[in-house]
Amino acid sequence: MPEPRPDPRGGAPGPGFGGPGAPAEAIRRDEADPSSLAFEGDAGMLQVDAVAAGPESGRRRLGGGLNVTAWIAIIWIVFVVLIAVLAKTGLATWGDPQNSIASCASKGPFAQGGSAPGHLLGCDSIGRDMVARLALGAWESLLVSVGAITVGFVIGGGLGLIAGYFGGFVDTLLSGMFNVLLSVPAIVLALALVAFLEGSPENAANSALPDWVVLIIAIGIVSIPLVGRISRASALSWSQREFVLAARAQGAKGGRIMIRELLPNVAPAMFSIALLGVAIAIVAEGTLAILGVGVRPPTPSWGNIIALDRGLLLTSPHIVFEPSILIFLTALALNYLGDVVRTRFDVREAGI
Repeated sequence: MPEPRPDPRGGAPGPGFGGPGAPAEAIRRDEADPSSLAFEGDAGMLQVDAVAAGPESGRRRLGGGLNVTAWIAIIWIVFVVLIAVLAKTGLATWGDPQNSIASCASKGPFAQGGSAPGHLLGCDSIGRDMVARLALGAWESLLVSVGAITVGFVIGGGLGLIAGYFGGFVDTLLSGMFNVLLSVPAIVLALALVAFLEGSPENAANSALPDWVVLIIAIGIVSIPLVGRISRASALSWSQREFVLAARAQGAKGGRIMIRELLPNVAPAMFSIALLGVAIAIVAEGTLAILGVGVRPPTPSWGNIIALDRGLLLTSPHIVFEPSILIFLTALALNYLGDVVRTRFDVREAGI
């Protein structure tokens, strides 16, 4: 029999722990003062604090504070979208983007011909105000890029979700299609699609589809395999989780499981890559414009502003640099925000 030890908090001693009446008395004391709860050890007393923890959420949140760089990126994107909408709707104008003033042609910051009074960013080669053209061009560039990624998001994301959920032959077929599309250089594929949709350059102006619709379709098809692979990889992981298996066991149909269970968890990965995709699509629109298959003049876009006057890079560099800087800053902001979303939602691209 071990020797009875006295209860450090008082009370009658008992075998091993303070005597027969001590447990009940200790419980009453602990209930009255929970902070006094302690366990005795050979090295001393270990104080235990109660920690209240709620149930772990099954969904990941974008909570927490954003750093200064993220807020700067958000403010820049909001600014560009606001300027584009105001210019397109006419609620705020910075001059007529089609009005030519011969006296300020090719003039502007750092131009050999000098600055253009009354025109903050100068004028293009035929005297059209650069601020007005850049503001309206923002609408066309954002329209094409966001529209193209929406096509990729809906079609590519949907196909990737189907491939990841069903697996087997369906996964093999769709993954093979993604690989075939990815094996073709993106710009080459986009050029081929534009040529197919518009026909010959002579008939492009008479095409049944507006040029911005053609670009949305072409760049959207190019983006399908990228978004599809991201969606597939994420769906493969989530389709083996307990809540999906439980839904299958309860007899839920595949469509319901994909929409109600998989999609909310796959969406963060798709959204993070969609932000990067918009940035890439803006650059792609500019590239296609330089190659002569972008938004057709006189409608301005950031890409065709560069394309029309790229020959004046040495004498009037502002005409090329100003839209280029806007493309760079917008792509950088979108790319950074995509990284923020990917980090916040712990999106992993391993195995994609």
